Formats: sequence, C-alpha cells, structure tokens
Amino acid sequence: MQVDVLTISGKKTGRTIELPEEIFGVDPNNHVIYLAVKQYLAAQHQGTHKVKTRAEVKGSSRKLHRQKGTGGSRKGNIRNPLYKGGGTVFGPKPHGYDIKLNRKVKDLAKMSALTHKAKANAIFIVEDVVMDAPKTKTFAGILDNLKVADKKTLFVSPEFDENVFASARNIPSVLATVLSDMNTYDVMNADILLMSESAAKIFTEEEVEAEA
Repeated sequence: MQVDVLTISGKKTGRTIELPEEIFGVDPNNHVIYLAVKQYLAAQHQGTHKVKTRAEVKGSSRKLHRQKGTGGSRKGNIRNPLYKGGGTVFGPKPHGYDIKLNRKVKDLAKMSALTHKAKANAIFIVEDVVMDAPKTKTFAGILDNLKVADKKTLFVSPEFDENVFASARNIPSVLATVLSDMNTYDVMNADILLMSESAAKIFTEEEVEAEA
C-alpha cells in the first residue's frame, strides 16, 4: 500500500512510503480485535475495591444475649452482617482484572486494526514534526492543514518528543504515542491514524530485515 508523504502544510512532498501488505493488508480478524480491546479495557481497572467483613469492622465481640430462653432469635455479636454497621457478606476484595493473550494473538489484532484503517483510507503520513517549544496552536494548525482537525486522531512518532507531545496533549481529539506503545484499542478508537514519516519508515525497514 503506497501512501503519500505530506508536508505540515498539507501538501504532497513528492515522496511515498510503501506500507507492507503483511501488516496493513492482512485478512482482518474482528474477534481477536475484540479480545485485544477487552484486555486493554480490563487492564484499566485498578481492582482496589474493598469492603470489610464481620472480622474487620469495629464492634464488641460479646454475644448480645444468651442463646436460649429469651423468646427471641439467636444472636451473635453486634458485627453481624444483619445489623447496621456490621460486616458485609461476600463483598468485593482487591484483585486484578488482567486477561492473558498470546503474543501472536495481540500482533494479529494490531495488524487487523491497521488493515481496517488502511482499507478506510484513514492513514496519513506527515513529514517529521519539529518544534523548538511546546505550542498547541502550531500543532492544531498542522491538523487543520491536513483536514483532520475535526476527527479523533492518533498521532504516532518513532520516539518521545517533549515539545511535540506537550503540544498535542491539550487537544481533546488527539492522542500522541510512540510507535512501540501503539496498541489495538488506540488504533480502533481513532478515526485517523497520523504517522510521522520516520515512524512509517520503521515498518518498511522491518519488512526488509524480515526478508533478509
């Protein structure tokens, strides 16, 4: 798949990058995309919810009254779950929500997500963005020039750049990430995948290495 490299002003540079079919042209597997998204969202749960059992709440451990002869029901102590302020029965305890997925499944999910974006012509490649200082207005101007300012955009660069990322993070519709951290959820959650030229070239380099 050939994609034109655009300037930050939105014009063609005359250069193109061939994105490998082995990554951007696979037969999409929607089920593994679902599994990868499910894993990502599950991992966002902190799992720190906790309630106290009758062994943990405050209160005397004295039996309220004798077992028999009162005409009333049998009672233990005031920490009984049936009383106000008593413990909770079978309440939540801290635990992880992590779901295990094999590496091959996660890779297929990411390739399937990238293929969906490629088929929808939702992949843009822009020349490397260089900023001397963080400037949200400048980054917003680039999105305007590329005509994607009104779309949810995932901006991918090869490595972290403080000025560029600081400029992008104040724009609600933009998520900036480095290529190594790009995941299936972020790709599917975005309308547009905007890659810097250097990030896109990594895909072609990996293909050459694989062939060698």
